[in-house]
Amino acid sequence: MALTLDSDAALLRETALVFFRERAPVTALRKLRDDKDPTGFSTALWREMAALGWAGFLVAEEFGGTDFGCVGLGQVLEAAGRTLAATPLVSTALLGASALSLAGSAAQKRAHLPALVAGERIIALALDEGAHHAPFRIATAARKSGKGWRLDGEKRFVLDGHVADLLIVAARTAGSRDDPQHITLFLVPGDAKGVARMRTLMVDGRNAANIRFDGIELGEDAVLGQVDAGADILERMLDRARAGLAAEMLGSASEAFERTVQYLKDRKQFGVPIGSFQALKHRAAQMFCEIELTRSAVIAALSALDVGDAGASRLASLAKAKAGDALFLVSNEGVQMHGGIGMTDEHEIGFFLKRARVAQASFGDSAFQRARYADLSGY
Repeated sequence: MALTLDSDAALLRETALVFFRERAPVTALRKLRDDKDPTGFSTALWREMAALGWAGFLVAEEFGGTDFGCVGLGQVLEAAGRTLAATPLVSTALLGASALSLAGSAAQKRAHLPALVAGERIIALALDEGAHHAPFRIATAARKSGKGWRLDGEKRFVLDGHVADLLIVAARTAGSRDDPQHITLFLVPGDAKGVARMRTLMVDGRNAANIRFDGIELGEDAVLGQVDAGADILERMLDRARAGLAAEMLGSASEAFERTVQYLKDRKQFGVPIGSFQALKHRAAQMFCEIELTRSAVIAALSALDVGDAGASRLASLAKAKAGDALFLVSNEGVQMHGGIGMTDEHEIGFFLKRARVAQASFGDSAFQRARYADLSGY
């Protein structure tokens, strides 16, 4: 099991760190938020990232990708987490590319993957329907209609859903609401007749959308994978999403920690840096240990996904749970150790706390991941 990066991944990580620090600092997120940008991210920046090949890390070379894998994309996500960069990396390069690469037909791949790799197509997964992540609690229904399907239902918290060119919708084709079987994935154009999208802004300033599907008529070729077999595809997609988001959270935790340590060195009380106080040293040491443990868990999960390890699902949940706990701790401590200034919107440390809350809940919080880990381990 890999717990360190090889030279190619390490070089990519350093390149991505420089890119995001120069092209998408935290001030860029602040501007997007304050300007109420209708897209929620810079399309020009996304095209630059695509030109660097980052959008195609999970796409085969046959369709314009680099097939660098989850470890490679994880390094880009970690770097993006350092500056809280708002990008379609998770919605499109991670989830969208995974769905099409894992389950798409040859025609579907040809139709969508080259445009995704070029940064010309945003893809979003429309999955959850309630306030909490429950991937198989699906009431959205797809019923046979002539030679195709009729789709009705509603989805919530769809990342980048309001601007997505293509929606991957999980719908029930048979069975009861909580049945993990009889789920089918459908490809739905974002501007299809009967699709109503309402953008919502999360507390961290990121995009999400509530989407209603009212009698959407789809052809047989809209099915992604096999009818009634969407649950297995979802599990594999979400494993990648959890590990990838854990990598982003690792980056955010690392940055928040380093900023806090620097403040402990700069801020003086009683004529000495407050970082010299033993109690604060102990708290900083705990944060450092949690971040390093998270780093090992993230690398292990990403590596396992790339090689198809049988334990990849457990490691993905382990990484997400550990990253959630670590970022919660570090973001809380960061704000508290900065004192009163940390509570102001003018200071950037609070942005990390806000991002932590949304990232923790996305694709299942730490409690969800621990329960899943136990189930997968036979408990």
